[in-house]
Amino acid sequence: MPSFIHTESDLDAALEALGKADARFTALLDKAARPPLRRRADGFAGLAAIIVAQQLSTASANAIWGRLAAAFDPLEPAAILRARPAKLARLGLSAPKIRALKAIAKAVERGELPLHGLAALEAEDAHNALTAVHGIGPWTADIYLLSCLGHADAWPAGDLALQEAARVAFALPVRPNAKEMQALAEAWRPW
Repeated sequence: MPSFIHTESDLDAALEALGKADARFTALLDKAARPPLRRRADGFAGLAAIIVAQQLSTASANAIWGRLAAAFDPLEPAAILRARPAKLARLGLSAPKIRALKAIAKAVERGELPLHGLAALEAEDAHNALTAVHGIGPWTADIYLLSCLGHADAWPAGDLALQEAARVAFALPVRPNAKEMQALAEAWRPW
């Protein structure tokens, strides 16, 4: 059965479990303090927000997201499928992001990507369902699982900021790559 972090008490329990699994976490928490619980909306809008924000500054991502959300309220797959690419581009979306959003919208509309059913799956199965859709890579899938669904066992191993944080936190000689990050986190499952 999947583990989730939905509430502050869930986060506290997860941090306690991590401290038991790896004593380095206890020292990190003493030094850096407890991280905040970060959640965002799930469903199509939550996934679309992640796609929009990829590889952009926070300010740019927020501006584009604001225009997109205002143009399509509520932001639903059918609306994105009906939208002309030129309109989406005027809102600030790049051609690859437009293709990704349309592919995801099509997969949701066809029932090929049951976004609301992903929470019932183990993180790995949910990850595989997401990455089966064009435009959703491993990082996007893991960020959706973590921030939108609260899946505790998702791990964006390819995230450069997370890799650098691991290097600093664990006094590693070099920043670990995605494969090394995956191996590092195995002992922490399902948190």
